[in-house]
Amino acid sequence: MVYRTRIKYTAAQRADIWDRWQQGEGLTAIGRLFDRPSSCIFNMLAPTGGIRPPPRRRSRLALTLAEREEISRGIARDLSLRAIAERLGRAPSTISREVDRNGGLQHYRASRADQAAWDRAHRPKPCKLVAEPILSRIVANKLRSHWSPEQIAGWLKRSYPDNENRQVSHETIYKSLFIQARGALKKELQQHLRSPRAIRRSRHASQKGDGRGQIKDMVSIRKRPAAVEDRAVPGHWEGDLIIGTNNSQIATLVERHTRYVMLAKVSNKNTETVINALIKQARKLPSELYKSLTWDRGKEMHDHKRFTLATDIKVYFCDPQSPWQRGSNENTNGLLRQYFPKGTDLSVHSQAKLNAVARQLNERPRKTLGFETPAERFNACVALIG
Repeated sequence: MVYRTRIKYTAAQRADIWDRWQQGEGLTAIGRLFDRPSSCIFNMLAPTGGIRPPPRRRSRLALTLAEREEISRGIARDLSLRAIAERLGRAPSTISREVDRNGGLQHYRASRADQAAWDRAHRPKPCKLVAEPILSRIVANKLRSHWSPEQIAGWLKRSYPDNENRQVSHETIYKSLFIQARGALKKELQQHLRSPRAIRRSRHASQKGDGRGQIKDMVSIRKRPAAVEDRAVPGHWEGDLIIGTNNSQIATLVERHTRYVMLAKVSNKNTETVINALIKQARKLPSELYKSLTWDRGKEMHDHKRFTLATDIKVYFCDPQSPWQRGSNENTNGLLRQYFPKGTDLSVHSQAKLNAVARQLNERPRKTLGFETPAERFNACVALIG
């Protein structure tokens, strides 16, 4: 039987792998650089859930390797432990404990003692969510409601401003989910995150958009008024379709000022169907709260002029392959994949189900709103015009 040699990485290689992972490179690309399969890179990253462990540092009070070598030389010369301590400027008790815990006078070796001390010092700080079980239950319940760790952390800080035992950072939540050795949160809670993964992916990982066709008489986003750009006033929306299998899709709309979400069921992607659905949604709102719509260059908006004639809502189109110009909508579409995963048939969901999902999103606190909810902001705007 032939046994494969275990792959070992040097400290420099490990650092390079972590650097590349944090910069957003994929497992396969990193593996090619090191002539390793992607599974080998995954196995290196997985123990800490894809989260780079902090560099370890020795305490300035701990004995150094050089000092341990001096102790070893002193023992070889039959010097007393007190004499060795005096030469090093250390307390005799420090030298005595060092020798006793590492084999005594007969078996003390500097390099072995130094490694043993380094191993003994590896005592991770207890996780806050383990020490605070009530806080852990609150976090777990919010995760089951599809709140993101950042939303949970912001809501806790807002809800318990004077109680640090009821506050936790979003990084601690992520680490508790992806580093199971912490034992604070169950692994199955990962499935409630926006992007369920075995290990945490870098925020720098890229996603490529697809090309779009040409639309007649479209007005570029570059001609959109400055008042729309700075989000100062409500009533300006971003829209798109999320796509499923069997030619299924859902129309998504997000208000830029409040991040309020509306979802519309569409039976197919042709422009007549989509425009009819958008007109129906627009008529549910006061005209003061629906003044413009920004879309990408999808052919479903070919009949955009009919939408404007029916609703008096202006339509602006993004530049090619520029999804960041509809940032709020792109972010919302990512959140919606928790409820409507890629590769599933979206036509099975009723409008009532879409309304329920939109309501849940609108009742989740948002960092960009100071951890208020979109529903709170939107209702305040409705009250102002009422």
